[in-house]
Amino acid sequence: MMKHYLADAGAGLAQAAPAPHPAERLASAQALRVRRPASDTAAALPADPFARRPWLRGRGGHRLSGRPAVFVLASLIVALLASSAAPTPLYAIYQARWHFTPITTTVVFGVYAMAVLAALLTLGKLSDHVGRRPVLLTAIAVHGGSLVIFATATGVPALLAARVVQGLSTGAALGAIGAAMLDMDRELGTFANAVAPGMGSASGAIVSALAVRFLPDPTHLIYLALIGVLALQATAIAAMRETVSRAPGALASLRPEITLPRALRAPVLTAVPVLFAVWALAGLYGALGPALVHALTGSGNVVLGSLSLFVLAASAVVATIVLRRAAARTVMLVGILALITGVAVTVMAVSLGSVAVFFAGSAIAGAGFGSGCTSGPAWSRCSTWCPTSGWACPPCWPGSAWCTAEG
Repeated sequence: MMKHYLADAGAGLAQAAPAPHPAERLASAQALRVRRPASDTAAALPADPFARRPWLRGRGGHRLSGRPAVFVLASLIVALLASSAAPTPLYAIYQARWHFTPITTTVVFGVYAMAVLAALLTLGKLSDHVGRRPVLLTAIAVHGGSLVIFATATGVPALLAARVVQGLSTGAALGAIGAAMLDMDRELGTFANAVAPGMGSASGAIVSALAVRFLPDPTHLIYLALIGVLALQATAIAAMRETVSRAPGALASLRPEITLPRALRAPVLTAVPVLFAVWALAGLYGALGPALVHALTGSGNVVLGSLSLFVLAASAVVATIVLRRAAARTVMLVGILALITGVAVTVMAVSLGSVAVFFAGSAIAGAGFGSGCTSGPAWSRCSTWCPTSGWACPPCWPGSAWCTAEG
């Protein structure tokens, strides 16, 4: 019916103006192609299933999409990773208050990483069925709940519970964020998805340390501030364009499938040792970095202690940006070399008692961390787009190399 209506309207216009010459039509089409934005994926997005609801529609029916939406999603990654790194400067306060050992600190950090992995494996495809926005809004709400648990914690069990909830919500959000970024703008989304995690870890550690050093009641104020940031981002996510339509199979998607396309199996198996090494290093700095700096300097300055994780994460971001155009094999080899060299220098610094050498080794190891976990031959393709399932694999996280695709 719509086709006939348009045909009738077009007939009236045809009588008023002659049909353009084929050469003119070709030139016009080429001009339109030239003026198209860098990302043409936004125009091809499906109709927003929530757009018919007036109370969800913005002024004029416009929703956030394209590059602005990618920046919002990247800022959400930064906030989630910043809140995950925020407890690092506070562990010394918790340890003095509740008298637990450094091993307990390591366990508190470790359960978070395991929860992220579990969420990626079970919830990674859920947004393909229920939509990106519902998953992201739910994950933000749950993540806010974890911050409430942190702010009201009275012992180690509460810390463990908060880290588990935080890890599950972060893992669920990262899968949906990575997919939504590629829906909006594939090239920019891939780049933002690689650099945002390091930016979040670096900023979270140093901002939290500054709050401990200069602001009152840091064990409450930091988490309340992060809840406010997440509330603002939830508002922006609610205004974002939905990029997928609801589809059946949501419950079936929760079943973990650790399968790989045949073309990715050999690269992934080759890269897995590097993945474990870089995350062991991140765990060391996230859990015990401030304690190592304190042992080297004898200073209780929490900002100085948090610089260890900041330097590692910031160096990883720089390496990712510098090497983003290099061949995957080159990036992996550079990452392995930097990782080995950085760890060796760090160990030597601990033996010599030199804090300057320690930070130099941390910077070198951070370059290996950024190269190894975001740009290796296996997940340089995986973090862009899984060919069979179409699921975006969040880079730089445990389990990111496991594309759920049939091999």
